[in-house]
Amino acid sequence: PTYQLFVYGSLRSGFRNPAYQYLTRYFHLVGEAVVQGKFYDKGDYPVAIPTTKESFINGELYALNNPDEFNWAIEQLDDYEGLNVEAGEKPLYKRELVTIFQQGNPSLAWIYWYNGSVEGMAEIETGDVLKYLQQKNKP
Repeated sequence: PTYQLFVYGSLRSGFRNPAYQYLTRYFHLVGEAVVQGKFYDKGDYPVAIPTTKESFINGELYALNNPDEFNWAIEQLDDYEGLNVEAGEKPLYKRELVTIFQQGNPSLAWIYWYNGSVEGMAEIETGDVLKYLQQKNKP
């Protein structure tokens, strides 16, 4: 099984999201990494989808501290990402295994991709949510 997690949005260390405290109880930061994907501006927040093109998004790679806790830890994150929906509802995100790259070295990690249509949304050229939001929110 894969015990690594790639985060690119609100769970990154720079965001200081309350859920980050939870993440760091079970996972430790391995370092910066990239994955093939594209960002789009949903309005309230950016969303990411996978791509086969030469387009990469930046994020952080985390590894589970204790493999025995994987199911519990990932269930909490699924909950945070809104995967556990009522019957008939479509979750906002889907969790998938992807190949991530650290200094060109590939490995497998879990990622939460946006599960909706990006039609009509503006593509975000920078592959970094943190930088994009800092630019967007400048007065």
